[in-house]
Amino acid sequence: MGNKPKVERILLVDDNKTLSKLITLKIKSELDLELDVAYSLAEAELLSQRHTYTLGILDLNLPDAPNGEIVDVMLKKNIPSIVLTGSIDKEFRKAILKKDIIDYVHKGGIGDIDYVIDTIKRLLKNRSHKVMVVDDSVVFRNQMKKMVENLFFQVFTLAHGEEALLILEENPDIRIIITDYNMPVMDGLELTKAVRKNYTKNQLSIFVLSSSDDSDVSAMFLKGGANDFINKPFSKEEFSCRLNNAIEALENIDTLTNYSHRDFLTGLYNRRHFFSVMEPYFAEALEAEERFVVAMIDVDNIKHIGDTHGAEIADQAIVHVSEIVRSCVGHQDIFACFGAEEFCLVLKNTTRESAIDLLEHIRQKVSFTPLILPQEEIALSISIGAALEREDTLNDTMNEADSALAQAKATGRNKLYIV
Repeated sequence: MGNKPKVERILLVDDNKTLSKLITLKIKSELDLELDVAYSLAEAELLSQRHTYTLGILDLNLPDAPNGEIVDVMLKKNIPSIVLTGSIDKEFRKAILKKDIIDYVHKGGIGDIDYVIDTIKRLLKNRSHKVMVVDDSVVFRNQMKKMVENLFFQVFTLAHGEEALLILEENPDIRIIITDYNMPVMDGLELTKAVRKNYTKNQLSIFVLSSSDDSDVSAMFLKGGANDFINKPFSKEEFSCRLNNAIEALENIDTLTNYSHRDFLTGLYNRRHFFSVMEPYFAEALEAEERFVVAMIDVDNIKHIGDTHGAEIADQAIVHVSEIVRSCVGHQDIFACFGAEEFCLVLKNTTRESAIDLLEHIRQKVSFTPLILPQEEIALSISIGAALEREDTLNDTMNEADSALAQAKATGRNKLYIV
């Protein structure tokens, strides 16, 4: 038997048992995490010896630790922590915020519990995102690194813009750059303008941190492509909120972009996305003399299936075929939905023989893999038309594949026709 994946755990430390039960129920209903509850510092220390915790949620006033001692204990154990407390003492709050905690939340009602849950969700998502900190001050750079790591981001730290561009080239999936203005070699403004040559604001967010109180400087950066400008010194809470808001905005844009580029039924890329990636590839392949094959695929008799079994079953048949084809092709190939039951497949960097073998394999696999329903099995087949040689343009090449598909359907369906 294989090892079960390790379940992540959260440690809640609060002597209010009613509140602890409420938080436990909400976390278990909304997050795939284990949660342990301690009602005192002593219990928390015992649990932390037994388990590794992703996160701690800490009350500051405990029977055996009335003055927030729990925070230092958890931080020494490298447990990132959110403080959830009833304390309203402003000076005490300032003192706690100077520590490397994630957030300080006042227990004012159910909305604050929801905020903590949302914060945990945000932190877990942040782990998949990369952030770059660019500042020539080693002290400030390290402070920022710690602050950003506390939000669970992956962090790169650099001393100036030129280094930053090199790291960005190696890590094109960096989502946020936090940069100072005045730096040697390449300053923050030069870095911002250089990044914007390759990344839009919808792809990568740029934060500028500067001690300059000149409004012209902030305007210059915002016009140059920065998403946000923060004057030093700034509060950790404000910075954390802005950073989380920025990554959430990028995620929302990614989601909308993904929806606009994908077919709703199959989840495959749609015709629009196909042409956006295929047109530059066609030019590159032409220049590099790389062989590729364009194939048009049609699910046979889908109207008959719909008339006989209903539209929902016809949709299931289309999804079933798309999954079979997707399982047969490589990640570098392009597979897109072109219509209700029509697909386009581009096999990159292939030979005629390999392409024919693969397309025939796909055709046979579909015909040998029926759609299995609770009461019956529905036999399926596909017709494939393939253009083994590219024409002068992408449209001409696809027209050849379309003509081949028409021949495959005209000669009885469930066939591979090649031109």
